[in-house]
Amino acid sequence: MDLSELRKEIDDIDRDLVQMFEKRMALCQEVAEYKIKTGMQVLDRKREVEKLEAIQQMADSDFNRYGVHELFTQIMAISRKLQYQLLADKGVITGLPFEMVPNLQKSRANVVFQGVEGAYSHVAALQFFGEKAKVFHVKTWDDAMKAICAGTADFAVLPIENSSAGSVSDVYDLLVKYDNYIVGETFVKVDHVLLGLPEAEISDIQTVYSHPQGLMQCSRFLEEHRELTKYSTSNTALSAKRVQEEKDITHAAIASEMAGSLYGLKVLDRNIMNSRGNTTRFIVVASRKMYVADSNKLSLCFETNHENAALYNMLSHLTYNGLNMLKLESRPILGRPWEFRFFVDFEGNLGDAGVKNALRGILEEANYFRILGNYYTDKGKNIDENK
Repeated sequence: MDLSELRKEIDDIDRDLVQMFEKRMALCQEVAEYKIKTGMQVLDRKREVEKLEAIQQMADSDFNRYGVHELFTQIMAISRKLQYQLLADKGVITGLPFEMVPNLQKSRANVVFQGVEGAYSHVAALQFFGEKAKVFHVKTWDDAMKAICAGTADFAVLPIENSSAGSVSDVYDLLVKYDNYIVGETFVKVDHVLLGLPEAEISDIQTVYSHPQGLMQCSRFLEEHRELTKYSTSNTALSAKRVQEEKDITHAAIASEMAGSLYGLKVLDRNIMNSRGNTTRFIVVASRKMYVADSNKLSLCFETNHENAALYNMLSHLTYNGLNMLKLESRPILGRPWEFRFFVDFEGNLGDAGVKNALRGILEEANYFRILGNYYTDKGKNIDENK
């Protein structure tokens, strides 16, 4: 047979495969109807494992056995997605435990942030809630989450991601530790400068303080000045405050110009950032499970089996419902070496049918699942990265 004849035969087989696939999906629909009537779960892991083992035995080589295992794993995953869709159409999927609210009541809110006045978290809080907001600070991000739980704060503003230094891992862990939820986000342009005492010159500086991410975001400048000793602090503004309190002409801080003004420091150098477009995304967290009507972004976390294609199968629920994933993050699971918890951001609203279908599928198949929040984002359109 020549190539054209071989391709024609493959085309014929593919046509038959499509017809058989559609016949199989029609039967799966009948299975779904039966499960709806009897209240059975969509996912039957024992049945799927037995089915895959039996199908593998039908193949005549190791390569083909692996291939049919992968093929039928995906076919069964598609079948489950059809069944979840039918459950939604029949009204079997119950409402999600989130309350839609008209707004976040920003004007009367008590807002907590980590650090001291002049920190970028302080800037983010004022940017989101307004200059007249009742804001106060605590020492750690953990303290901020506790303040919400205790009711001393209505909202907390926490950094979650930086455009150059990456994710803030500790905050992801706190989202799992506490029963708090993301209700908003805001973006703040990071513009670090080198700050010293009013009488200092850059040639006097021997020691530099900053938050670890601040040091990372100015790594090229620090690499060019290897004579400087670097010390990490819990906050960039706290670094500026420390320089002001120590009154040592050889000490400097990497922080915002606003922090320098608050603590009476002088800008020694403005051109110290690796990237002029550096931006930090902050999340706004509350204790209530609520979302505003125009929310367009969801965050969730889940754990799945530590096995081949498990993560792909989870994320495919977004694909099959036409949902655009914005971010995927992983964090190690304590006590289970080399296993990970996954955090996903994607576009959507809890009222959307596609979102409900996707969440139902992930909920059914994950070992652990939690919606972290549904909120509005403008994707940082207020940030001018050229300034």
